[in-house]
Amino acid sequence: MNNVLSLKPLTTDEFHASVRELSPATAVFDCDGTLWSGDAGSSFMKWTVDTGLVSREAADWIDARYRAYNRGEVSEIAICGEMVQIYQGLREDELRRAARAFFADRIERNIFPEMLQLVDELRSKGVDIWAVSSTNDWVIEEGVKRFGIPADRVLSARVESRGGIVTDNLLDVPTDEGKVASLARSGISHPDAVFGNSVHDAAMLAIARRAYPVNPTAGLIDHAVREGWAVYYPASVTPA
Repeated sequence: MNNVLSLKPLTTDEFHASVRELSPATAVFDCDGTLWSGDAGSSFMKWTVDTGLVSREAADWIDARYRAYNRGEVSEIAICGEMVQIYQGLREDELRRAARAFFADRIERNIFPEMLQLVDELRSKGVDIWAVSSTNDWVIEEGVKRFGIPADRVLSARVESRGGIVTDNLLDVPTDEGKVASLARSGISHPDAVFGNSVHDAAMLAIARRAYPVNPTAGLIDHAVREGWAVYYPASVTPA
């Protein structure tokens, strides 16, 4: 039987009721594909290439690297780091302005209203909410403002800035087991609820008191079947 069908996804009412029943003190959310549809990381990279924010040389290099990633020749952690490093030499305030314009134009309309409602409800109850993503910090910090999540609760791919200028010195690239490590460095080792959409969230989901695969990819569906995790699809991405 198709794994999606065998899992019998939670309805929105069941999903929200399950989280309420859990009554979490700490909740952790992946972002791309979980709080909104689509991949803001790769979309931002392409947008900055199209708008000329990055040099032609850098654009050609990251395009070649991304094609190699899609062929399985570059690792997830490597490409996520490189998609931040290509902005070295630019001003951080310029990148934050770009992220603001990009998110408003390309991603904001893709926010899942069911997830926005859930996060708002958790915040109203004083739940400690964290956002963890392998997308760059400029886009993620901008995006989660819509959810009331402050920048000091964001763990994302980031590089060091010196004197307001972005460098290529990687500080963090939270993906796969790296998401667990990033949370642990922030004092979060056993969150009550974790929400994620891809196999790269599996390690993070596994440390939760309860795991919530949201809009899961095929790889995460297989994992959810093995672990017995109930899955949830927001209305706009519910399988036919």
